[in-house]
Amino acid sequence: MRHPMIASRVHLDEFLGPFECQLDPRNRWNGWMSPYFTLDVARELSAQTICMAEEDGYDCVDTIHVIDGRADSRDTVHLIQSDVKRSTDEEDDDLDPEPLAIAVRVNWRDLDKGAEQATTIAVATRAARKAARRRKPNGKGETRTVVVHVRWQWAEERHTATNVIEPNPDGLYGIGGWEWTWSSEVWWCPRCGSYAEWHDTECACGLTRPATLLGVATWAAACVLHDRSPEATSALVDLTNLATICSVAGEDEIDTADDTGPFDTETLGKADEVLRRALDNATPDDLTAAGWEHVPDPQSDRLYRITFPAARTN
Repeated sequence: MRHPMIASRVHLDEFLGPFECQLDPRNRWNGWMSPYFTLDVARELSAQTICMAEEDGYDCVDTIHVIDGRADSRDTVHLIQSDVKRSTDEEDDDLDPEPLAIAVRVNWRDLDKGAEQATTIAVATRAARKAARRRKPNGKGETRTVVVHVRWQWAEERHTATNVIEPNPDGLYGIGGWEWTWSSEVWWCPRCGSYAEWHDTECACGLTRPATLLGVATWAAACVLHDRSPEATSALVDLTNLATICSVAGEDEIDTADDTGPFDTETLGKADEVLRRALDNATPDDLTAAGWEHVPDPQSDRLYRITFPAARTN
């Protein structure tokens, strides 16, 4: 029985994500999620896996690749390159001594019959490399896409190490499900200090998760501050260079963010880093949507007040 999917966010340890997805939270493998992604998110995921492979080596990373074509395009061959050395005992003269590469041949006209049926995958030969250089997708028909998953540590030995990921009936791609250790993104409640999975929008204490990512990061920073000052309800943040918390306000007074107050450098630095990660691609509209209030100041035109619930003290 197919259960309804819900919107959530997942990540893979500290390596991949977080990514927006659709999933059935009851459908878990040893506690891990099996998410489905839109094509746009699949492209983001692909870029991150390729970046990891280039930094850490292809032999220890799976990569995802998105290949684009047209419905009326002729067959094309696409090379997926790696830095993995080929076996030295290979006797086939047709195999190129260059690093291992995968050749993906796509029959774009037959793609409506299924991506797996229209796609042929094999270790690249000299002929495949020439074909990839010679033929490029053309045509003016509807855009078509093939998503390929390569497991480089077995790519030369097993024909099942590379496969095409078919979209589900909703056009979503199940990448890494039942194989990768996808975890649900979580958010922290500053009032009670507990956490919930991303799709659980209401905390057990009654607070509802902020709607924006920056709002969630604001609450996460509040949880860090509450470790030292549970009564904290707001903070001033200067965005002139890197986001820096200047002061923290409690219910009755303002605690200066220096060595004379309750906050040490480590605590403030940890809270600053939470905000900085969320601000990497933020716009002024994002600040407004997250409830960040601009504070006029003669020394900085990028001073903001962030507010959050105080922690429970009993």
